[in-house]
Amino acid sequence: MSNYTQNYPSIPVADLGVDQRSTFILRTYAHLAGAIALFTAIEIFIFQSGLAEPIARAMSGVSWLIVLGGFVVTSWLASMAAARATSKVAQYGALFAYVLAQAIIFVPLLFIANRMANGVISSAAGVTLAGFALLTGVVFVTRKDFSFLRIFLVWGGLMALLAIVAAAIFSLNLGFWFSVGMVVLAGASILHDTSNVLLHYPEDRYVSAALQLFASVALMFWYVLRLFMRSR
Repeated sequence: MSNYTQNYPSIPVADLGVDQRSTFILRTYAHLAGAIALFTAIEIFIFQSGLAEPIARAMSGVSWLIVLGGFVVTSWLASMAAARATSKVAQYGALFAYVLAQAIIFVPLLFIANRMANGVISSAAGVTLAGFALLTGVVFVTRKDFSFLRIFLVWGGLMALLAIVAAAIFSLNLGFWFSVGMVVLAGASILHDTSNVLLHYPEDRYVSAALQLFASVALMFWYVLRLFMRSR
């Protein structure tokens, strides 16, 4: 995941000219914005159509920790899809499928947050976008390769999944500090993925790059929202 030059014959975008790099970056972040807009549109449709409550109740019928586990696993699958998708059709298909899956997984959390207090969702979204912008700026300014964070992300993700499984088995409560740790993990993921996109992605993988970044944004939004909900 951290070295695309080993997997593909394509030249990394970092080795191309300024115009090609600029075009790649613009396309990547335009597709990221499109993915966020699509996610928002799906959620608006689900809530305005009245589907939110039955979906939330159906998913609440299983353990909430299983939903958390599904969220982590889906994020891993998105990373794999982003790394392996080659054709444009495959890239767009992976991006759309992931956004749709995330929109459905988010329904119970958003349903509870919406009932809890007005402004919780928008506040969490604002903090998430601000955090993403700040971390992205760090990578763009420093031009540092954060691929060394990969081992932290792998082990952090595994430990989080094990904690979720253990909590489900022993009826434990994953509280405030777990959410804080996951926000930190999401921040590290944004640093890693942004530098990966800028330094290692081939020029023709801007859709996959947007998918990778969207996965990190979704992870941060999920746990920032959980923190806001715990404070109310």
